[in-house]
Amino acid sequence: MSFASGESHESSSGRERPGDARRVDGNAAGGMFSEIFVPDLTSARAKCAGCGAEGMIGALPVYAHGMGTVVRCPKCDRVVLRVARTPQHIWLDATGATSIVIPRGT
Repeated sequence: MSFASGESHESSSGRERPGDARRVDGNAAGGMFSEIFVPDLTSARAKCAGCGAEGMIGALPVYAHGMGTVVRCPKCDRVVLRVARTPQHIWLDATGATSIVIPRGT
């Protein structure tokens, strides 16, 4: 999915939506994202979208092979996270987690 399609995101009436004056592009979240994606995620807690079980990512079963890494729920065996590396990118699929809670460093 591409968000840069050039389509208008205004409401059908042509008026601005409430809150549009506060809207900026994704670069404004860069500082927050650097806090989230730099820490060691093994101490973060993930909640399984399948059964609701929660656990530290470092304690979840991991299956790693040439195509990538799959992190599964130990209770229902559903995929919680997937990570794949290509020469240009790292792909993270977290659709199997309803939430990931990352402890803040002090």
